[in-house]
Amino acid sequence: MVSLRCKMVVKRELEKMKLKHLVVELGEVEVTKDPSASQLKQLKTALLKSGLELMDDKRAILVERIKNIIVEMVHYTDEPPEMNFSDILSEKLNHNYGYLAKLFSEVKGTTIEHFIIMHKIERVKELIIYDELNLSEIAVKLNYSSVSHLSAQFKKITGLTPTFFKSLKHNRRKVLENL
Repeated sequence: MVSLRCKMVVKRELEKMKLKHLVVELGEVEVTKDPSASQLKQLKTALLKSGLELMDDKRAILVERIKNIIVEMVHYTDEPPEMNFSDILSEKLNHNYGYLAKLFSEVKGTTIEHFIIMHKIERVKELIIYDELNLSEIAVKLNYSSVSHLSAQFKKITGLTPTFFKSLKHNRRKVLENL
């Protein structure tokens, strides 16, 4: 689960099945008593209809928790982290970062670092489109060492410079306004 909507869908399905829940967080649900096999099957089917997946494999669950922590930090936290991602992940998940990185790569076919970079670039795009912060402020917000580092990474991933990406937005707006 990566959004408030996903949490609401899960809560609704649990309530329909009369399964009392203690916690419904991003990627994690805690119920008061273990559901029966038929309840699990019913829940799995209901969640699939909403585009969600019930996960019971411990490795897959841990990978989802890694993804959720990264998404939370990149997209929903306003302040740059005080520690680096590897330390944060290790601390929050109580595992050695080497183990987490190896597991993530095996399950997802990409590295944690690449996953973080992809999300940071998506966040940069979002912030450029919002046009509330300049590139220096975006670089600080997303914990880049400099604007040039942000720009180089942005160009490597998107093929465009941040400035050119921003100009596309303005050009697109002008076209829409002329309709």
